[in-house]
Amino acid sequence: MKSNLYLLFFALLFIALHSCDDKTYSQGERLYLAHCGNCHMEDGKGLAKLIPPLAGSDYLKLNPDKIPCILRHGQKGEIVVNGVQYNQIMPGEQYTEIQINNMINYINTAWGNDYPVTTITATKKRLELCNQ
Repeated sequence: MKSNLYLLFFALLFIALHSCDDKTYSQGERLYLAHCGNCHMEDGKGLAKLIPPLAGSDYLKLNPDKIPCILRHGQKGEIVVNGVQYNQIMPGEQYTEIQINNMINYINTAWGNDYPVTTITATKKRLELCNQ
């Protein structure tokens, strides 16, 4: 009886471990691919001089306070990313604070980016400052 319980325990543990998603920020990745990947590309390299890259983007690194607002409200007007000017409209989406936080953390750690991850508390504070 005792060996059957051990066998059952290890079988359940094996199933649980294999069902876990081992990718960090997997929700952020799914959201990015569904909503951002068509323009910024799956590899984050952007689209020529039309859509800025997110991979290796100095804009992301230098403007972490603006990113939650851009995701929620969009981007209008000229921005400079890695020395290149872009002036395409990016629509916003009514993502939840958690979705925004997860996307930021995915983007900040994907494609070789080594930018700081953010907390939900920081994302909430940044969203409160939008349009101020």
